[in-house]
Amino acid sequence: RKREPLLLHFHNHQMKDGGVSTSSLAGQMSAKVGGGAETIKNLDLDPNEKTSDSSEIEVNVPKKKPFACELCEYRCTHKASLKTHIRVHTGEKPFACELCGYRCTKKGSLKTHMRVHSGEKPFACELCEYRCTHKASLNTHMRVHTGDKPFACELCEYRCTQKASLKTHMRVHTGEKPFTCELCEYRCTHKASLKTHMRVHTGEKPFTCELCEYRCTYKASLNTHMRVHTGEKPFACELCEYRCTQKANLNKHMRVHTGEKPFACELCRYRCTKKGSLKTHMRVHTGEKPFACELCGQRFSRKTNLKRHTSIHTRLEGFI
Repeated sequence: RKREPLLLHFHNHQMKDGGVSTSSLAGQMSAKVGGGAETIKNLDLDPNEKTSDSSEIEVNVPKKKPFACELCEYRCTHKASLKTHIRVHTGEKPFACELCGYRCTKKGSLKTHMRVHSGEKPFACELCEYRCTHKASLNTHMRVHTGDKPFACELCEYRCTQKASLKTHMRVHTGEKPFTCELCEYRCTHKASLKTHMRVHTGEKPFTCELCEYRCTYKASLNTHMRVHTGEKPFACELCEYRCTQKANLNKHMRVHTGEKPFACELCRYRCTKKGSLKTHMRVHTGEKPFACELCGQRFSRKTNLKRHTSIHTRLEGFI
């Protein structure tokens, strides 16, 4: 039984104190605890005897929290803890990092923050190579292995491992886009998406193909590009033998079967399946001819027409 060691403990006190009765000890405990916070039954027992349910000791001493915050419901056992808590209300942050502008309310928080500068990651996952600076981060990471997703969306079936992820997901339902580009009207739900978008303005292309000179702004674009080298075409049409490297191309191809022509000319009745085709068609109205022959200077609105024209020069050279 879990409570038998407590009986033996009282018995040892009885022997050490020269035979002080357990009932006397019970009285002393009642006097110390006070307020009827505990009940003590049948302490006067032989420790070698088995204890029945009627001979158990039940001690229930509530942990007192004498220090209370006057501004909220916070209570604690130490005055120092209350002093630290008050900083939540006052905004005081007495602990400052000497290497950056970080300030905090607790010395322990500053100690943890310093790992950002030292690179120290004392918490390690036992199942993979993941290491981190915070124990809480390790606890969250373990859900990757356990599959635990305690945070659930109340509006759909979405579940996730982090509360922050749920907060971000809720923007799908609210339409909130708190991150705004300062150079254009682009808005998004994720800070990371804004960071990626900025490459449109900076021209940064951090992802490079190892097999050719191709560079791009998105990792997904690089993965798609690699199919040019591997020949992989994972997207297949269910109605014909057409296959392609991108899902977007498959969606465009399906218009061949459905007859859908979503792109319409505003100046005539022309409609088409591709945006590029509409752009080419508009040259009929604008008179634009961007493709020029290098041999005679004749210009064309379509690249295919230029190619056909160039072949005429090639055949004529054969007769010279």
